[in-house]
Amino acid sequence: MSDRGTSRVEHTVEVDAPASDIYRLLAEVENWPRLFHPTVHVDHLERGEQTERIRIWATANGEAKSWTSRRQLRPEELRIDFRQEVSAPPVAAMGGSWIIEPLSDTTCRIRLLHDYRAVDDDAEGLAWIDRAVDRNSRSELAALKVNAELVVGAPDDLLLSFQDSVRIDGSAEDVYDFLDRADLWTERLPHVAEVELTEDTPGLQRLTMETRAKDGSTHTTSSVRVCFPRERIVYKQTVLPALMTLHTGYWLLEEDGDGVTATSQHTVVINVENIAAVLGDRAGVADARQYVQGALSTNSRATLGYAKGYAEGRV
Repeated sequence: MSDRGTSRVEHTVEVDAPASDIYRLLAEVENWPRLFHPTVHVDHLERGEQTERIRIWATANGEAKSWTSRRQLRPEELRIDFRQEVSAPPVAAMGGSWIIEPLSDTTCRIRLLHDYRAVDDDAEGLAWIDRAVDRNSRSELAALKVNAELVVGAPDDLLLSFQDSVRIDGSAEDVYDFLDRADLWTERLPHVAEVELTEDTPGLQRLTMETRAKDGSTHTTSSVRVCFPRERIVYKQTVLPALMTLHTGYWLLEEDGDGVTATSQHTVVINVENIAAVLGDRAGVADARQYVQGALSTNSRATLGYAKGYAEGRV
């Protein structure tokens, strides 16, 4: 429907989970990169008892975007209202609501409402927004349904989080420069065979990389990276290796008077369906966890080691 240039749409899904559980999932935005495929990262800018300002980085129609929203949390109504403060073109304005309607003690209906306008009411821009809202809304509702019905995400043995750290006698600025300039990694990192980096918006990168494993095999991954100069780079893979259904992570730099502690963190969900194809018929989840952590840690430690050499060489 349309009213004075504003489009209004609604998407719904029914879920075999209590309405209160669904509300909690939606209220805890820090978990959204795990729950929702388009979401890369979410930061709280302000946080009150029932109001908050958040910044969201996500993909829309294959493009990386970021925006700032205000949210009004209404737990007694099982409702969350949101309104973008700063929208990304072609969006001129956007808002809406999550409304959770109990159907029984163990089931509910989720309604996701959007209203939006295009910059200058441009027809082509509006069509782009229509597609993005429809695609992301369907994706988010499907992900909510899956995660809620699996009792908030993947089983514990499929979820894997770990980190590696190194101490560097150099500046956070130099370490950050090494990690930020991924377009130079084919020259700087032996395990990177090919790389393509685009940064149409400062601090928001799309990275496609072909990486060599210890056995000589290569695999291609794509990520969206959100960069905070001198402090951290947060990323989410959008094209994943066969053994993962989710891979998020960050590079964190903690500087003090004597140098920098650089940390690489990974959160992974194992793809059970591909274990046999990759590791053999006798392999199980424990083997996949060990393989994935070994591969990611090897590359992370190598990258941190080369970043250390680069930063300490510039002192």
